[in-house]
Amino acid sequence: MDTDSIEGKAKEVQGKLTGDESREAEGRLQETWGKAKDKTDDAWEETKDKAGEVVNERAERKEAEEKAQR
Repeated sequence: MDTDSIEGKAKEVQGKLTGDESREAEGRLQETWGKAKDKTDDAWEETKDKAGEVVNERAERKEAEEKAQR
């Protein structure tokens, strides 16, 4: 979990407890921002993993073809 998500949730709760709607909204926004960053990071990692798999498969295929030609 991203620190923005945690800090945002804390601000939201603080705003609710104190009746500060502005602080509460700020917290919701920061929490949403943190969650969006997490999802983006997850998608990036998944993309890198998939790309690595494709590269490895191609290398293995090429190696097998080279062995077959010998």
